[in-house]
Amino acid sequence: MILRRSSASAVAVAALGLTAASCTRDAPDPVALALGEIELTGPVESQTPNFAYGGEGRAVLTWLEGASGGTASLKLATRDADGWSEPVTVHTSDRLFVNWADFPSAVRMADGTLAAHWLERVADAPYAYHVMLSLSSDGGRTWTEPMRAHDDDSPTEHGFVSMVPWDDGAAMVWLDGRAMYVPETYDGEGSASSEGGIRGSMSARFRTLTADGVLGPEVLLDDRTCECCQTGLARVGDGLVAAYRDRSREEVRDIAVVRGSGENWSAPTHVSTDGWTIGGCPVNGPQLSAEGPAVAAAWFTGAGDMHQVYVAFSEDGGATFGDRIRVDEGGPIGRVDIERLDDGSAVVVWLEASGDRSRVLARRVTPTGETGPTLVVSETSSERASGFPRMTRVHDELLLAWTLPTEDGGVRVRSIKPAD
Repeated sequence: MILRRSSASAVAVAALGLTAASCTRDAPDPVALALGEIELTGPVESQTPNFAYGGEGRAVLTWLEGASGGTASLKLATRDADGWSEPVTVHTSDRLFVNWADFPSAVRMADGTLAAHWLERVADAPYAYHVMLSLSSDGGRTWTEPMRAHDDDSPTEHGFVSMVPWDDGAAMVWLDGRAMYVPETYDGEGSASSEGGIRGSMSARFRTLTADGVLGPEVLLDDRTCECCQTGLARVGDGLVAAYRDRSREEVRDIAVVRGSGENWSAPTHVSTDGWTIGGCPVNGPQLSAEGPAVAAAWFTGAGDMHQVYVAFSEDGGATFGDRIRVDEGGPIGRVDIERLDDGSAVVVWLEASGDRSRVLARRVTPTGETGPTLVVSETSSERASGFPRMTRVHDELLLAWTLPTEDGGVRVRSIKPAD
């Protein structure tokens, strides 16, 4: 069970006075960050936390408990002005696909309905899994029968989902492997022959979900993408912008965005022309944060045989982006997330390695390229078990969740606020 360490109000007070040593000075840096205490600690076996803004000052946190290959459970808790709720179990199964890089999420719709997604193995193949959905109209106490998020039922990879509230329901983007390998003797019931087949490309797809569980039509956004990098999705005014790692015929894998809503979407464009040519998936996808037409994007690249983390800003809903701004300290592992603040700046978080140390770092950056000092959130590991840190914004503070990959580790949550 997750332990409550402090109320939301207490953490906000702590965040005003507790900063990393790199941020301490006589006059606060105008783009410095302050770090709150750890307010939530998960069980040792907890992993893959993911955050979503729940509206009206709420945050929704999901995570997994249990190991891959055995019975695992998807858990969910909410945080409001009174602190953290007791966790609820969304789904438990011995078919849950537990993966360090492809993990569940949740979204809260306009009427308070919660929708959660997870991944479920459908065949005895390493990456044969489907995206499953369930909804709750009573705050998570009860959940609907699971349903598949996509029309395709082939035993191939479907995952890396991003969900946001949209209209009265939700919108989602995912990576879909239906064209990557279609076995010749697939019987449609989750079994497949290992002989023969047709190899194709991973694709990015979109659809909507209503509060009563009705799925909209599937829309193909891009028929050739990187195979296993996270996607990003954000609301921009009356539309949406989705981000993912593209894959050209020459194996250039830079970050692309598409804009639209419903069944009408733009052609893909690149956030930045990094020119990263790599013959395999780096498992390091982009993230977005937006308000109105203003968008902030963060991503990792290994172009030029140099690891780098960049941020770029758009003022026209993702149609164009300004110059990329480098934020790392020279040894990034990547695994980024980003959230915009009211003043137009953004906070980016990533994993950084230096010598035999790895850390979760955060930094504030402005659209004009000004960057604050790095804030050390936690020691971590470069191993897969450290997962991907994830953030959400609640009013003037950010909540950050990550996995501490130690014998007494598990999911951790703490707050970040602007120091000024």
